[in-house]
Amino acid sequence: MTDEKNLVINTKDALGEIVIAPEVIEVIIGIAASKVDGVYGMRGTFANNVTEFLGRAAHGKGVYLRAEEEGLKVDIYCYLNYGISVPKVALDMQDRVKQQVLFMTDIDLVEVNIHVVAVVPEKLPEPDFDELFPEEEGTNE
Repeated sequence: MTDEKNLVINTKDALGEIVIAPEVIEVIIGIAASKVDGVYGMRGTFANNVTEFLGRAAHGKGVYLRAEEEGLKVDIYCYLNYGISVPKVALDMQDRVKQQVLFMTDIDLVEVNIHVVAVVPEKLPEPDFDELFPEEEGTNE
């Protein structure tokens, strides 16, 4: 017996039914969205951050899936790199997520909403203190 939360895929064959947990679709969406150029990362919860700190990847973070009458809708919360075109990256994310979910699960998403939470600036290289303050042969005493 399948849980009401799980998604049942209608197949044309009489071999049986295919049931996919929503968490699986969230992971697919999270991986697809984070692979787009210009995406710095996905926004997570405290639990996701603790999980990643312990060395385990939380691929579903920043992804919220909901089933409505029209179909499945997804909200993606992400951080983008500074200096990129936000609309272009958001459109690329929408396309890639929709394609990957359709390809991997045969489920067509009705909406893919992108929420840009922040823009992350480039990391500046740390200064080389030896180069800035060369050690002199004689020491000050």
